[in-house]
Amino acid sequence: MGNSFGSIFKLTTFGESHGIAIGGVIDGCPSSMSVDFDFIQKQLDRRRPGQSEITTQRKESDKVEFLSGIFEGKTTGTPISFIIKNKDSKSNDYSHLKESFRPSHADFTYQKKYGIRDYRGGGRASARETACRVVAGAIAQQVLATIGVQVSAYVSAVGSVRMNKSYNEINLSFIDNNVLRCPDNKYAEMMRAEIEQLKKEGDTIGGEITVIATGVAPGWGEPVFSKLHAELGKAMLSINAVHAFKYGFGGVDISSSKGSVSNDVIIDESGTTRTNFSGGIQGGISNGNDIYCEVAFKPVATIMKKQESIDLDGNQIELESKGRHDTCVVPRAVPIVESMMALTLTDYYLKSKINKI
Repeated sequence: MGNSFGSIFKLTTFGESHGIAIGGVIDGCPSSMSVDFDFIQKQLDRRRPGQSEITTQRKESDKVEFLSGIFEGKTTGTPISFIIKNKDSKSNDYSHLKESFRPSHADFTYQKKYGIRDYRGGGRASARETACRVVAGAIAQQVLATIGVQVSAYVSAVGSVRMNKSYNEINLSFIDNNVLRCPDNKYAEMMRAEIEQLKKEGDTIGGEITVIATGVAPGWGEPVFSKLHAELGKAMLSINAVHAFKYGFGGVDISSSKGSVSNDVIIDESGTTRTNFSGGIQGGISNGNDIYCEVAFKPVATIMKKQESIDLDGNQIELESKGRHDTCVVPRAVPIVESMMALTLTDYYLKSKINKI
């Protein structure tokens, strides 16, 4: 019912924002892999709420507890199950939503689909669910590291502020040098100023995240319905508030370019191309170049301004939201985007091993 992702390396998540806990089950992880628990917690800390003054002030430690699938620090090959307990939910902040709907939020669609919804913090529709993806993604990143694949993401735009630099022009080790997770401090300060101003106004803003995977071998992906870029698009668009997905690197508008301009010329037998307008994927299959994607996030739907809406009976109302919310979710979404890229690539890596048998 849409709660699982992947086919060989598979994640199923469960739980609601204000329930006892959220959690997941990872199936298909290779056995005998040493698990770096510190790295998993580091990724969770990058996503968790309350980490800076520009994020929601909900205070969650997001300490993960593993229940199965890991023995003496190594994966056993059996399902890895885990939970993250909710510690700082304030459900009363959402009592005004019991019989009303926030504009552009999943409140209305959940009610129509199920006839019931957990209105506390958005329930299952809350971005709190993404912590489960980060746990699984951190394990997937460790699987990929064994074959030399690395995934990195950073904030490249917030509102009207866009960092007009390619990833080859910046130092990716600077991503966490500021709370915006933008590897250029000058642009990070401009982004921060925009977020802080909108926070004062009770409004929200969107932005973009760039994600790159290096070291991906050619041959990952399927030629028709399970194209690599199609699955990456599905992965990214499944993240809360993601509005658009684009792959391909080089600053060329493919849809308005000539083939003589946008074709990637192959320059050696390893598949290296002179340009990477294809974003490392051709015919739905990796070509050995860097995988490059851009992920656009819409403004958070919950704003601290009065808006017109309706209640459960269809009556017109004036709604003013309460509670603790992000003005811009993009900085916290960086490890989520990395995780969805890693989950997708790990699945295709394991598929590529089966295809060669």
